[in-house]
Amino acid sequence: MITDARTAAKNLALAVLSALAHARNPDCDAILEAISSALQELRETDPDTAEYFFDFLEVTLGKTPAGEKWNRIMSFVSYFPGRGTVRETAYLEGRTEGEAKGILSVLEVRGIRVTDSVRERITSCTDLARMDTWLERSRTVERAEDLFDEEGTADKPIS
Repeated sequence: MITDARTAAKNLALAVLSALAHARNPDCDAILEAISSALQELRETDPDTAEYFFDFLEVTLGKTPAGEKWNRIMSFVSYFPGRGTVRETAYLEGRTEGEAKGILSVLEVRGIRVTDSVRERITSCTDLARMDTWLERSRTVERAEDLFDEEGTADKPIS
Protein backbone atom coordinates (compact mmCIF):
# COMPACT_ATOMS: atom_id res chain seq x y z
CA MET A 1 0.00 0.00 0.00
CA ILE A 2 1.53 3.32 -1.10
CA THR A 3 0.67 6.08 1.37
CA ASP A 4 3.31 8.76 0.99
CA ALA A 5 3.56 11.36 -1.79
CA ARG A 6 7.25 10.75 -2.57
CA THR A 7 6.71 7.03 -3.20
CA ALA A 8 3.52 7.76 -5.13
CA ALA A 9 5.41 10.24 -7.34
CA LYS A 10 8.15 7.70 -8.07
CA ASN A 11 5.67 4.89 -8.80
CA LEU A 12 2.54 6.74 -9.94
CA ALA A 13 1.00 3.90 -11.94
CA LEU A 14 1.57 1.49 -9.06
CA ALA A 15 0.06 3.98 -6.60
CA VAL A 16 -3.02 4.33 -8.79
CA LEU A 17 -3.37 0.55 -8.97
CA SER A 18 -2.97 0.45 -5.20
CA ALA A 19 -5.86 2.91 -4.85
CA LEU A 20 -8.02 0.74 -7.11
CA ALA A 21 -7.12 -2.44 -5.23
CA HIS A 22 -7.92 -0.82 -1.88
CA ALA A 23 -10.93 1.26 -3.00
CA ARG A 24 -13.22 -0.28 -0.39
CA ASN A 25 -10.62 -0.20 2.39
CA PRO A 26 -10.80 2.69 4.92
CA ASP A 27 -7.03 3.09 4.57
CA CYS A 28 -7.48 4.13 0.96
CA ASP A 29 -7.78 7.77 2.03
CA ALA A 30 -4.04 7.86 2.73
CA ILE A 31 -3.30 6.42 -0.71
CA LEU A 32 -5.52 8.99 -2.42
CA GLU A 33 -3.98 11.88 -0.46
CA ALA A 34 -0.50 10.70 -1.50
CA ILE A 35 -1.55 10.38 -5.15
CA SER A 36 -3.21 13.80 -5.07
CA SER A 37 -0.01 15.41 -3.76
CA ALA A 38 2.09 13.61 -6.35
CA LEU A 39 -0.26 14.63 -9.17
CA GLN A 40 -0.32 18.25 -8.09
CA GLU A 41 3.47 18.30 -8.30
CA LEU A 42 3.39 16.47 -11.65
CA ARG A 43 1.03 19.12 -13.03
CA GLU A 44 3.95 21.55 -12.98
CA THR A 45 6.04 19.47 -15.39
CA ASP A 46 3.56 17.18 -17.19
CA PRO A 47 -0.01 18.50 -16.94
CA ASP A 48 -1.38 16.07 -19.54
CA THR A 49 -0.23 13.00 -17.61
CA ALA A 50 -1.48 14.47 -14.33
CA GLU A 51 -4.89 15.17 -15.86
CA TYR A 52 -5.02 11.66 -17.29
CA PHE A 53 -4.49 10.12 -13.84
CA PHE A 54 -6.94 12.54 -12.17
CA ASP A 55 -9.60 11.54 -14.72
CA PHE A 56 -8.72 7.85 -14.64
CA LEU A 57 -9.18 7.68 -10.87
CA GLU A 58 -12.41 9.65 -11.00
CA VAL A 59 -13.91 7.24 -13.52
CA THR A 60 -12.56 3.95 -12.17
CA LEU A 61 -13.24 4.61 -8.49
CA GLY A 62 -16.82 5.49 -9.32
CA LYS A 63 -19.24 5.43 -6.40
CA THR A 64 -17.02 3.50 -3.99
CA PRO A 65 -16.05 5.15 -0.68
CA ALA A 66 -12.69 5.87 -2.31
CA GLY A 67 -14.47 7.47 -5.27
CA GLU A 68 -16.37 9.76 -2.92
CA LYS A 69 -13.11 10.69 -1.20
CA TRP A 70 -11.45 11.30 -4.57
CA ASN A 71 -14.29 13.64 -5.57
CA ARG A 72 -13.79 15.59 -2.34
CA ILE A 73 -10.07 15.82 -3.07
CA MET A 74 -10.83 16.91 -6.64
CA SER A 75 -13.01 19.73 -5.36
CA PHE A 76 -9.87 21.24 -3.82
CA VAL A 77 -7.56 20.72 -6.80
CA SER A 78 -6.96 24.21 -8.08
CA TYR A 79 -7.34 23.55 -11.80
CA PHE A 80 -10.72 21.82 -11.60
CA PRO A 81 -13.44 24.02 -10.07
CA GLY A 82 -14.10 27.40 -11.58
CA ARG A 83 -11.43 27.36 -14.25
CA GLY A 84 -13.74 26.58 -17.17
CA THR A 85 -11.85 23.53 -18.37
CA VAL A 86 -13.55 21.37 -20.97
CA ARG A 87 -13.93 18.59 -18.41
CA GLU A 88 -15.45 20.93 -15.82
CA THR A 89 -17.85 22.48 -18.33
CA ALA A 90 -19.04 19.07 -19.51
CA TYR A 91 -19.36 17.88 -15.93
CA LEU A 92 -21.44 20.88 -14.87
CA GLU A 93 -23.62 20.72 -17.98
CA GLY A 94 -24.31 17.05 -17.27
CA ARG A 95 -25.15 17.82 -13.65
CA THR A 96 -27.55 20.64 -14.57
CA GLU A 97 -29.21 18.54 -17.28
CA GLY A 98 -29.73 15.75 -14.76
CA GLU A 99 -31.14 18.13 -12.17
CA ALA A 100 -33.51 19.67 -14.73
CA LYS A 101 -34.74 16.23 -15.81
CA GLY A 102 -35.27 15.29 -12.18
CA ILE A 103 -37.30 18.41 -11.42
CA LEU A 104 -39.45 18.01 -14.53
CA SER A 105 -39.95 14.29 -13.84
CA VAL A 106 -41.15 14.90 -10.30
CA LEU A 107 -43.60 17.53 -11.51
CA GLU A 108 -44.82 15.23 -14.28
CA VAL A 109 -45.31 12.24 -11.96
CA ARG A 110 -47.25 14.48 -9.60
CA GLY A 111 -49.49 15.62 -12.49
CA ILE A 112 -48.42 19.26 -12.29
CA ARG A 113 -48.63 21.19 -15.56
CA VAL A 114 -45.37 22.79 -16.67
CA THR A 115 -45.62 25.80 -18.97
CA ASP A 116 -43.03 26.40 -21.68
CA SER A 117 -41.64 29.39 -19.76
CA VAL A 118 -41.19 27.32 -16.57
CA ARG A 119 -39.61 24.46 -18.56
CA GLU A 120 -37.22 26.93 -20.22
CA ARG A 121 -36.27 28.48 -16.90
CA ILE A 122 -35.55 25.07 -15.36
CA THR A 123 -33.58 23.70 -18.33
CA SER A 124 -31.52 26.86 -18.82
CA CYS A 125 -30.47 27.23 -15.17
CA THR A 126 -26.79 26.57 -14.46
CA ASP A 127 -26.85 27.20 -10.70
CA LEU A 128 -26.72 23.76 -9.06
CA ALA A 129 -27.60 25.06 -5.59
CA ARG A 130 -30.72 26.75 -6.96
CA MET A 131 -31.65 23.59 -8.87
CA ASP A 132 -31.25 21.50 -5.72
CA THR A 133 -33.70 23.85 -4.01
CA TRP A 134 -36.13 23.54 -6.91
CA LEU A 135 -35.83 19.74 -6.83
CA GLU A 136 -36.75 19.73 -3.15
CA ARG A 137 -39.67 22.07 -3.78
CA SER A 138 -40.90 20.03 -6.75
CA ARG A 139 -42.06 17.37 -4.29
CA THR A 140 -44.50 19.70 -2.53
CA VAL A 141 -45.50 22.66 -4.76
CA GLU A 142 -49.05 22.99 -6.03
CA ARG A 143 -48.04 24.73 -9.25
CA ALA A 144 -44.77 24.57 -11.19
CA GLU A 145 -44.41 28.35 -10.87
CA ASP A 146 -44.27 27.93 -7.09
CA LEU A 147 -40.77 26.47 -7.46
CA PHE A 148 -39.51 30.03 -7.81
CA ASP A 149 -41.48 31.61 -4.93
CA GLU A 150 -38.67 32.69 -2.65
CA GLU A 151 -36.90 34.32 -5.57
CA GLY A 152 -39.77 36.80 -5.86
CA THR A 153 -40.56 35.80 -9.41
CA ALA A 154 -43.57 33.52 -9.12
CA ASP A 155 -46.54 34.47 -11.23
CA LYS A 156 -49.13 33.88 -8.56
CA PRO A 157 -52.58 35.23 -9.31
CA ILE A 158 -53.80 37.90 -6.94
CA SER A 159 -56.74 36.60 -4.89
